[in-house]
Amino acid sequence: MSDTPNPRWRGVNHLALITNDMDATVRFYHGVLGARLVSHLGNEQFRHYFFEIGPGQTVAFFEYRNQNVAAFAKPAGVPDRRAIQFDHLSLNVADEHALETLQARLKEHGCEVTDVVDHGFLRSIYFTDNNGIALEASWWATDPTGRESDFGDEGLFSDPDPVPAVAEIASGGLRSTGAPTVLVQEPTDIVDPA
Repeated sequence: MSDTPNPRWRGVNHLALITNDMDATVRFYHGVLGARLVSHLGNEQFRHYFFEIGPGQTVAFFEYRNQNVAAFAKPAGVPDRRAIQFDHLSLNVADEHALETLQARLKEHGCEVTDVVDHGFLRSIYFTDNNGIALEASWWATDPTGRESDFGDEGLFSDPDPVPAVAEIASGGLRSTGAPTVLVQEPTDIVDPA
């Protein structure tokens, strides 16, 4: 399919989100979550702040000057036709103790947070940030990363009706990578998926 070697990914560099209140965002991510503010930049049009969530990995926020962006909040994993491409951000923690400690810290700061949800191979809590962005904190009870995929492992692969690409991967490789993509040059109108 391609003569070019696969990239060697090293996690998420940054996820770029939007806030109308960078001060409140710094207070939540740095102050409540303990995600250290590691850099920022800005000019007359915007601010851009980066919070460390792991080695070489950050969550970043834009705040556009003199232009408020409409807020949109939804709980994680609950479909909403307005949330076209983004559902939630899950941050990784080391173990169950770290998950429970974060849950207690959120409660100490008056933040609503769920009980620990057992997804089998993953344990999670759900909460929102000061912008209404749905967040999840998770730890791998069975870490599927950094090893060969075993598509027969029903603990990790449990979709009873997986998409055709899964069968292709399991049988030795994808036959097609799908349609090429294009860069969007100008903002487009929101397409109603209904």
